[in-house]
Amino acid sequence: MISGAQRVPPCHACTELEIEVVSIASQAPSVTDPTGPGRSLRDRWWVWTWAVVVVFGAVALWRSQQVDVPFRDPGGRVFMSRITLSFAILVALILLDGLVRAGRRGWSLGKVVTAIRSRWTIDRVALAVTGLLAYHLVYAFYRNLKSWNAFRTQYDDDLLEADRWMFFGNSPAVLLHDLFGRDVAPHVFRAIYESFSVMVPISFVAALVFAPRIREGYVFLTSAMWVWILGVGSYYLIPAIGPFHSAPEEFAGLDPTSVTATQAKYMAERAELLLDPGAADTFASIGAFASLHTGFTFLVLLMLRYYGFRRAANLMVIYLVAVMVSTIYLGWHFVLDDVAGLAIAWAAVRLGRLTVHPPGRVTR
Repeated sequence: MISGAQRVPPCHACTELEIEVVSIASQAPSVTDPTGPGRSLRDRWWVWTWAVVVVFGAVALWRSQQVDVPFRDPGGRVFMSRITLSFAILVALILLDGLVRAGRRGWSLGKVVTAIRSRWTIDRVALAVTGLLAYHLVYAFYRNLKSWNAFRTQYDDDLLEADRWMFFGNSPAVLLHDLFGRDVAPHVFRAIYESFSVMVPISFVAALVFAPRIREGYVFLTSAMWVWILGVGSYYLIPAIGPFHSAPEEFAGLDPTSVTATQAKYMAERAELLLDPGAADTFASIGAFASLHTGFTFLVLLMLRYYGFRRAANLMVIYLVAVMVSTIYLGWHFVLDDVAGLAIAWAAVRLGRLTVHPPGRVTR
């Protein structure tokens, strides 16, 4: 996967991330972890990723005690269903990788098995499985912290006023409605917005599978964890629900979609939590500032550049813009939410790199 980085222009024209890609590609072989079986586990570079999980979990536990609401996983959709999906994707991508590698020398079942066994040592399997566990623990902590943010004062009116000030008294959502229309466009932007739920689990699992070194796959995985950590921090910095709630009249003329139903569902769930925090499975899923749809999408773009896939990154720019427009058009986010989401992704990549490759430590 990283071998594609060899097509990057000379370093005098490279960005910082591209220079890192050239360095990685020049050192890493294309099949197995250069450190050999067991070496990555003995080097213990992965301990720093788990340190992030432990610290973030302690923060979540403190907040749980503060609001007197236990950790919840309603219907298993926060942790159990997501980690099961990730493991299924992991197995599917490992099989796909084995088929591709075996097919280079003429396909057969024996060659597929050999290709998979040579690449997926016990070391790599253990790191992939525990890495996914770490990621989903962070995500579960994030979702519970996000839910408990409902108890705090919301600042939608301030964000709404800021949006209109930036657009000279106009609502950016209404401007987009006038530009794209209100009949067909809601369904198009709904599809773009909801495609996020497919892109996210495939992206970080693919990094673990296709990165020549599992450690470089952890850069993506740990950066993704930082997106959720920084993102929930932004929720607490400026609690907000979203334009669809603070200015519902602006979205009343849109053709109804599944997003409309989801927004109503989320508001009902939030009301139930506020009414009876002790009730089982009450859970709030609303948080506007910052937009982590934008943040995670930008993270994927940055990681594509990190791994040397410049053409895919260029296409990702188009998808990123479409996601940002959809968040505003559908009323999920204010403009400032999207700007903050970009900043969070930028910071998350750097924190992910520092976590997996701590300064002052030699990387094999």
